[in-house]
Amino acid sequence: MSLATLLVLADGRLPSGGHAHSGGLEAQVSAGRVRELDAVAEFLRGRLATAGLVAAGFAATACVRPAEWADLDQGLDARTPSPALRKASRAQGRALLRAARAMWALPPVGREPHQPVALGVVAHAAGLGATEAAVAAAHTTVTGPASAAVRLLGLDPYAVHGLLARLAGDCDRIAAGAAARALDPVDDLPAAGGPLLDVGAELHATWEVRLFAS
Repeated sequence: MSLATLLVLADGRLPSGGHAHSGGLEAQVSAGRVRELDAVAEFLRGRLATAGLVAAGFAATACVRPAEWADLDQGLDARTPSPALRKASRAQGRALLRAARAMWALPPVGREPHQPVALGVVAHAAGLGATEAAVAAAHTTVTGPASAAVRLLGLDPYAVHGLLARLAGDCDRIAAGAAARALDPVDDLPAAGGPLLDVGAELHATWEVRLFAS
């Protein structure tokens, strides 16, 4: 394992488009469900336990079995009922592959795979293992919304990063579980969902004015 390589892959400054997405937070802020720091903390915990769990599982598996990226991609499609969320995930997957090709030699993969699948394939190309791919995936599902919270709600960035620090243990736990299941059939991988995120994503996609793409 290369810790430095993992840091490169998980760095929020990687030009993979993550800064343009709020992970569903913008819609929840607009609906009045998230208004202050404590609510952001609950949102992040919920997102990590659902989208983070699924992303970690698919990233870990794609890292171990990159040749199966198409089957994994279909599996994620089945777990993403919202067309808007599918579009956002594929946009981020495309952007990640574009950035990764400047750094590593990637195996064959489609042009627009879901972001967790792309992340796993990239992690494999970078010489990382399933646990590292899963950590990066879980971490990404909460850092994007956390950064968006500062802009959307005017929160103290130090306090928001404190939330991320307190979620680190959960990210590690989820990643370890995902790595342990990296050889499981696609149908047996995590399938946790967040219906409010799906509904919010579809409403958010209709807005004429918004800060984030998702």
